[in-house]
Amino acid sequence: MQQARRWAASVCRELDREDLVDACELGVSELVTNALLHAEPPIALAVRGTRAHPRIEVFDGSRTPPVLTMPDAPEPDEDDELGFLMTVGRGLGLVAMNSSSWGADITAEGKVVWFEPVPEPRLDGDLEGQVFDVTMTTGEIERVPTFQVRLHHMPLAQYRDFRRHYSDLRREVRLLSLAHEDHYPLARDLSRRFDLFDEHVDNASLVDTVASQLAAGRQFGDHQVTVGKPAADLSHQMQDLLDLADAFCRSQRLLSLARSDEQREFQRWLLGEISSQASGSTAAPWREPGGDSNGAHAS
Repeated sequence: MQQARRWAASVCRELDREDLVDACELGVSELVTNALLHAEPPIALAVRGTRAHPRIEVFDGSRTPPVLTMPDAPEPDEDDELGFLMTVGRGLGLVAMNSSSWGADITAEGKVVWFEPVPEPRLDGDLEGQVFDVTMTTGEIERVPTFQVRLHHMPLAQYRDFRRHYSDLRREVRLLSLAHEDHYPLARDLSRRFDLFDEHVDNASLVDTVASQLAAGRQFGDHQVTVGKPAADLSHQMQDLLDLADAFCRSQRLLSLARSDEQREFQRWLLGEISSQASGSTAAPWREPGGDSNGAHAS
């Protein structure tokens, strides 16, 4: 716990936000303690957002949504700030009062509880957070015309890393658009496009299959994924959008990383297969950059 507090405080200081250290340490203590007592591993701590608006995130393996609890107590003296915090603030309530906004994302792997620390506690106002269930679609795309995309000789670790990066980026721009739309107008447009694309690609079963195959020691596999027409129509634009997102990460000094060269190569192939197969082309296997022409690799 002390290590988590020290690390989060050190990040604030590196960002020249000494004014956020107290709220950051308090929130980290509450969220990490909750995760250790009530959630499941793995548990991780991260700082994301931007340098102007850092966001503290605690990950755990439980999909149970957090609940804001406020204990019953007599009205405290409004001039007694310490008394107010001690009687009203508890758990997530205390985190809420020490943040400009807070919330949670429920994912296929667990949840992320996040907050944006503030220099001074909020003693009034709306303390409710934003809780989203962002688990991947497992059938909604049947409402639109669909087709099967065949992914031949797909590198499993790269697909896993792609899904992690894409999910993180999708959540990052959504939170920026919700909390700071005036500062980051591009985040809103990116968020809408990413949501539309992801809602019409049935990744859920593929993610589980890839995880099982990686656990069994496999490196490559042949797979199929169901894609809805809206995603197919957008797929040829997605590479430009991801390049734009990379530029956005750098220009806005996002605390999450832009893609690596390896991630860009894989995404070009994956999105290219969706676009080309939607137009009736046959599937083309993955080939390592600089590899042989027949794409042969040891599995």
